[in-house]
Amino acid sequence: MLGQMMQRPLLISHLIQHAAKYHGDTPIISRETDGSTTLSDWKTIHSNSKRLANALAKLGMEQGDRLATIAWNNRRHLEIWYGVSGAGMVCHTINPRLFPQQIIYVVNDAEDQVLFFEKTFLPLVMGVKDHLKTVKHFVCMTAPDEEVRAQLPNVIFYDDIVDEESDEFEWPELDENAPASLCYTSGTTGNPKGVLYTNRSTVLHSFGISLPDSINLSAQDVVLPVVPMFHANAWGLPYAAAMIGASLVLPGPNLDGHSLANMIDDYKVNVAVGVPTIWQTLLAAAKETGTKLPSLKRNVVGGSACPSSMIKTFRDEFGCETLHAWGMTETSPLGTANQLKAKHSDLSEEDKLTVRLSQGRPPFGVEIRIVDSEQNNKLLPNDGKTSGNVQIRGYWIVDTYFNNEQSALESDGWFDTGDIATINEDGYLRIRDRAKDLIKSGGEWISSVELEDIAMSHPAVAMAAVIGAAHPKWDERPIIITQLAVGEQVSEEALIAHYEGKVAKWQLPNAVIFVEAVPLNGTGKMLKKDLREQYGNHLIERGLID
Repeated sequence: MLGQMMQRPLLISHLIQHAAKYHGDTPIISRETDGSTTLSDWKTIHSNSKRLANALAKLGMEQGDRLATIAWNNRRHLEIWYGVSGAGMVCHTINPRLFPQQIIYVVNDAEDQVLFFEKTFLPLVMGVKDHLKTVKHFVCMTAPDEEVRAQLPNVIFYDDIVDEESDEFEWPELDENAPASLCYTSGTTGNPKGVLYTNRSTVLHSFGISLPDSINLSAQDVVLPVVPMFHANAWGLPYAAAMIGASLVLPGPNLDGHSLANMIDDYKVNVAVGVPTIWQTLLAAAKETGTKLPSLKRNVVGGSACPSSMIKTFRDEFGCETLHAWGMTETSPLGTANQLKAKHSDLSEEDKLTVRLSQGRPPFGVEIRIVDSEQNNKLLPNDGKTSGNVQIRGYWIVDTYFNNEQSALESDGWFDTGDIATINEDGYLRIRDRAKDLIKSGGEWISSVELEDIAMSHPAVAMAAVIGAAHPKWDERPIIITQLAVGEQVSEEALIAHYEGKVAKWQLPNAVIFVEAVPLNGTGKMLKKDLREQYGNHLIERGLID
């Protein structure tokens, strides 16, 4: 043997150990459900996560057991993440916005042994608890509370079990392929599907999102993860923040624009991450209060396409760089991130914006391709023009869904994402639509994403969803479901005229429907399935079928 390097498993416990050892006094600011604010640090988070690990052992929990959370982004939730996964158990984060029947399904499917919950979710817990077949302990994430105890007599209080324990605990040296966390898809069709992340995939994903060409995180950053910890693990940010020693500002339940603007200004947040609908409310609040969000240097947009008008507003009025990212629960979630290359530095601001509108390039660790699924996954060219089904593979991409023996992959080992996109010669992905959201009109495809971006560029529009409505001659025609900005007005004819010269004439929407609010799911995405069910016959009903 000529030589050898050390062999150490990639473990989540190593992330929190590193943060405590080298960034122990870096602040963790937590907005609690009751509106109070808790100031902690990485050293305290590490200490409390070890106390929790000791408490869980006394409750009889073993490696591999699944433990669920129904909670917002806050300090206790962060401690649970590390205490559970670090000790070799699986942290199952549940979206509280799921229907009760779906929550019952995912808890029973995961066979969760413990359910951590915040007091605000007590009514939800009381409504489902008798249907949860495997839950042995309900842990309320507060100090002792007699109101909670009166309704749930056998409840355990988080602060009690953590305060009673020592932080003398040795993290086990697990197999790096041991499961660490479990997230379920939103279940828009059928039951939600579980995606089981491993210690190895999580640590590698943390490296991936921290890279300069990804989210570009460092120990100098103050990061606000607005994306919930129950949504694809807050896009991995709490793990990456520990890896590089960034400060975290955890916003709790109040994700309205005014609350976020106040937190950004009060704690000098310079990196914020969330879905487009969140940034719309932030911009509206900033405009109303007059703040210029001076500390905010970049915000990351994922979940759905970011309107070009929003990128311009952040750039021109707030000096904030908006980064597109793309991924899904099955990809941990980072698949691509949009950072410019050196050759783009001399471009005009408008030409840079054109690049920015794509979802970006994959970091090292993942590969993407586009194929023609109707021709046996025929590989399509990366020319920036040809659209195809997006497929992905890599170190942190799903192989098999939880409790499902059948592979989730294509026969040659790639995962089909359900997105339709182009990829250019530099590897920049441009999502054109979800396959199920494309509008087929007269045998040609129309991108709802492109039409939504144009609608959002109108100053009167706060949000817009474009769907295909039934048409006897053309099969489908695009219509716009529009939520106007506060105090704004625009006619149907004027909004349709706004498209002229921006798309081919045959792609012009046929109608506009004005609504008080575009419906969103639990992760801030537009519920197009519901809109199609409600407005799919709108053109026929109005007689707009010439």
